[in-house]
Amino acid sequence: MQDLKNKVAYITGGSKGIGYGVAQKLIAAGMKVAISGRTLKTVQQAADYLGDSDTVLALASDVSNLDDEKTAVAAIIEKWGQLDVVLANAGVGHFMPVDEMSIEFWNNMIDTNLTGVFYTLKASVEALKHSKGYYMTLASLAGTNFFAAGAGYNATKFGVVGFTQAVMLDLRKYDIKVSTIMPGSVASNFNNNEPDEKDAWKIQPEDIGKLVLDLLKMHPRTLPSKIEVRPTRPDKK
Repeated sequence: MQDLKNKVAYITGGSKGIGYGVAQKLIAAGMKVAISGRTLKTVQQAADYLGDSDTVLALASDVSNLDDEKTAVAAIIEKWGQLDVVLANAGVGHFMPVDEMSIEFWNNMIDTNLTGVFYTLKASVEALKHSKGYYMTLASLAGTNFFAAGAGYNATKFGVVGFTQAVMLDLRKYDIKVSTIMPGSVASNFNNNEPDEKDAWKIQPEDIGKLVLDLLKMHPRTLPSKIEVRPTRPDKK
């Protein structure tokens, strides 16, 4: 997929943070990008900043609802006739000791972070077969490194890493490439953070965007299937 001009991407959780940063890079490379989130007004505001209606499509979709994701993918196909790249990026985190974690918080993370990436793939896989496209998940270093007060989040991100690696084996016979990206600390809006100068040491959303771009431009014979990325100097925080 080295020529990206007019290729079509779908990014869940694309109205801010990492998803928004990836969208910026893909649009700059000549791609058309659909972004989704749970609130259409917020997503539309982000889309207006990203580009015009020929280039960007704003969609309301809760990834924990399969019908929402099917409707989103259908809207993309209706508008642009194809879907080449899917980034399952939407995610949430609730951090507390496991004995203090509510059932609601647990289910929210499982439904969004884990079931959501499955639903996004389930809704888009036939389109990706047709385009011989690329499916990516946004996991985390928390998908291999456990920590206190992270039981629920760790469970989902360990799950995403395992899920994506198995999906890679299932789908490569269709010439669909599959990768999971596992960032460390990112200067994003995740967990109600408002990025500012205190986050300068962290990975920036546009850095993940550049990484996605590099993956898309990789020669078809080569697949970086699991990518860990971390801040160079965490001691500067």
